[in-house]
Amino acid sequence: MSYQEEYGKATNQPQEFWAEQAENIAWYKAPQTILSEDENGIGRWFADGELNTCYLALDYHVENGRGDQVAIIYDSPVTDTKQKITYTELTEQVAKFAGVLAAQGVTKGDRVVIYMPMIPEALVAMLAVARLGAIHSVVFGGFSAHELAVRIDDAEPTVLVTASCGIEISRVIEYKPMVDEAVVIAEHKVNNVILLQREQCVAEMQAGRDIDWAEAMSSAEPAECVPVKATDPLYVLYTSGTTGKPKGVVRDNGGHAVALKYSMKAIYNIKPGDVFWAASDVGWVVGHSYIVYGPLLNGCTTVVYEGKPVRTPDAGGFWRVCEEYGVKALFAAPTAFRAIRKEDPEGALIGDYNLDGLDTIFMAGERLDPPTYEWTMEKTGKPVIDHWWQTETGWAICANPTGLESLPVKAGSSTVPVPGFNVQILDEAGNELGPNQQGSIALKLPLPPSCLPTVWGDFNRFAESYLTEYPGFYCSGDGGYFDEDGYLFIMGRTDDVINVAGHRLSTGEMEEVLAAHDAVAECSVIGIEDKLKGQVPVGLTLLKDGVDISEEDLQSELVAMVRKQIGPLACLKRTIVVPRLPKTRSGKILRKLLRQIAAGQEVSVPSTIDDPASVAEIQSVMTEKGLVEKG
Repeated sequence: MSYQEEYGKATNQPQEFWAEQAENIAWYKAPQTILSEDENGIGRWFADGELNTCYLALDYHVENGRGDQVAIIYDSPVTDTKQKITYTELTEQVAKFAGVLAAQGVTKGDRVVIYMPMIPEALVAMLAVARLGAIHSVVFGGFSAHELAVRIDDAEPTVLVTASCGIEISRVIEYKPMVDEAVVIAEHKVNNVILLQREQCVAEMQAGRDIDWAEAMSSAEPAECVPVKATDPLYVLYTSGTTGKPKGVVRDNGGHAVALKYSMKAIYNIKPGDVFWAASDVGWVVGHSYIVYGPLLNGCTTVVYEGKPVRTPDAGGFWRVCEEYGVKALFAAPTAFRAIRKEDPEGALIGDYNLDGLDTIFMAGERLDPPTYEWTMEKTGKPVIDHWWQTETGWAICANPTGLESLPVKAGSSTVPVPGFNVQILDEAGNELGPNQQGSIALKLPLPPSCLPTVWGDFNRFAESYLTEYPGFYCSGDGGYFDEDGYLFIMGRTDDVINVAGHRLSTGEMEEVLAAHDAVAECSVIGIEDKLKGQVPVGLTLLKDGVDISEEDLQSELVAMVRKQIGPLACLKRTIVVPRLPKTRSGKILRKLLRQIAAGQEVSVPSTIDDPASVAEIQSVMTEKGLVEKG
């Protein structure tokens, strides 16, 4: 079936379409009701079906002859460790750890907070929670004690699972002191902490509360899979909220399993037995969907990589992993490839590895600028596929559906809506806009399987955050447009649109122009206040290593490029060179923070920041160069 046929069926006959997809997983009780509404009036999928996600990801494959296939490849350049775990071995480990959790009183519906680095045991813990029909909430390892405590108070876990440390390149980050502090300051009291000791840092145990992972596993009784309803939650994953309090995105079991199984073929063109590598972290939604559940639900081999794109040991790390394990599809954020490009601009290290087994490189998590797209495609010789999705959806809203039909690529576009997502561009009044007209990107309700049905413990917040701006639609918070061929172009968050003399201009468009300059490694464009025009754009640029150009010459060339490609209307007349740009741990540039600094406001430093020292550094540079508003 072609993309258009598949998309048409998913849009016009959604219940029939998703009933067919649901047949591809092994239910304990197959659903008879495909789409219904819950008590809040939200569309829910497969409400009367029963299943267990851990069973689908592990036991099912062992029962069907994949027991000896490798399920997890663990590659840790930071500890010089490599390990392969088969489906049989992983199933046994997960069943035993589920027994450990059950011995601590964890039952169906209970929450378990997981605060771990990128090691196989993180996946074991997640799957063990799912095995019991409980709900896991993974917190990115290294988050502060305060941020961990906030999530403990919201999720109210029965047990917390952690490791003694994480490792960032060559720096050991002790987790246990942060866990101890979080448990003390949280109002909800956690009675038991299960701790995995790592040899890089042995943590002190607290008698009566802490349980040693290895000791508990040595005497654990394996636990069986517990059936749950399709609409029962699998996990809660926190994403940043405008109020400062993170939002707990709820993911159900049934719709999640069906959608992820479908996506592995339709979007990524991955078959059972293939090696799939999402170079992310289990603390983020990409890690949940495509390090853990998607590949394992599909009977694939997944790569767990404890390292960075660069400096572990060099900018060839990604290519080494792809060659060594026969990775068929690589998925990472554009920032990873920009880091590689910055350190190896000619792509010399790529030539050291045989990438014949690598079919496709997928990117998501932030806007893929054309220079990064073109560099990656040119240097690797591989198709580069941009796709767009959110923590809230759990899988791609727009993509090039390579498993259905590989469509022509357009640089800067995440291609077309994935079957199941009815994507529309709306103006401020909620009217649908035509081709090449920028507006808010909204998804017509009901959302397809796997998308959040609520925010944990706070449906009103869910409705206010996503459903009120455009009744009948989910508001994505992103802006963009469809071109005349139906390709979607994401231009950034709607608050990244600036108003210059009454003209709404996308900072994403300007960033695209700046990033095309040979000297620029990364950039961000922000709007600063202007008495005459309301706002004017300013470009912050990070240079490639070894570039020799004066700041004045660079500014002159960049201004000329913007004037030529967007027009004088853009009013970009000022750019500055910065040593680095503040980012989240997942690689997104903190544009809101940059705007706050420029406006002279009190800066709200999010918990997701990669390096807090970068804030003071960028404040100093912006102040020195006169970009910070006085008063």
